[in-house]
Amino acid sequence: METEIKTHYNYSEIIVWLEKKGVELYGNHFKILETDYLIIYKLIAYFLKDEQTCFQYGINLNKGILLSGPVGCGKTALMNIMKHLTKTEHKFSVKPCRDISFEFIQEGYEVIHKYSKDLKLKGGQPVALRYCFDDLGVEQNLKYFGNECNVMAEILLSRYDIFTTKKIQTHITTNLSASEIETHYGNRVRSRLRELCNLIAYDRHATDKRK
Repeated sequence: METEIKTHYNYSEIIVWLEKKGVELYGNHFKILETDYLIIYKLIAYFLKDEQTCFQYGINLNKGILLSGPVGCGKTALMNIMKHLTKTEHKFSVKPCRDISFEFIQEGYEVIHKYSKDLKLKGGQPVALRYCFDDLGVEQNLKYFGNECNVMAEILLSRYDIFTTKKIQTHITTNLSASEIETHYGNRVRSRLRELCNLIAYDRHATDKRK
């Protein structure tokens, strides 16, 4: 595996720090495996805004992250840890897509607005909220007063509009392949995701760390 990185950051030290943060969040069983280093390096480079290393890996700092991989490979844990690495102005909330679907049952179409249009004030200026939508694909199409809605498809299309107008990134984790994303959400969403996110993908045979 290619592990040489030409940068002013010490990636080995950062990985040690990340592992300590992981133990703090998830317990003593948390480990960062050497087989995952390439994925970790890419995420570190992105969240530290290390332009030189991102260029090496073909990562566009203007886009968000789409972290793809099989069940149990550690995607959610990594994104939760990366929250602590990124600078304050780029902080984001990790929100399970399944929870959003349950909110839709309770609150209806306001939920789409909540995750795609809601703003907070920063220094008197409105700023769109940053999210990592976790486990895209586990939620189901839901009905609200008899009307069926693909909630995450609508949210992602709206997040794309925020990205193009305000340059606010969206991050996503998913077990789905590109073709499965198209099946679940349509070609329009798949096409927008290419523009919205950098794809960082685990090998489909990656170890299930929950076992």
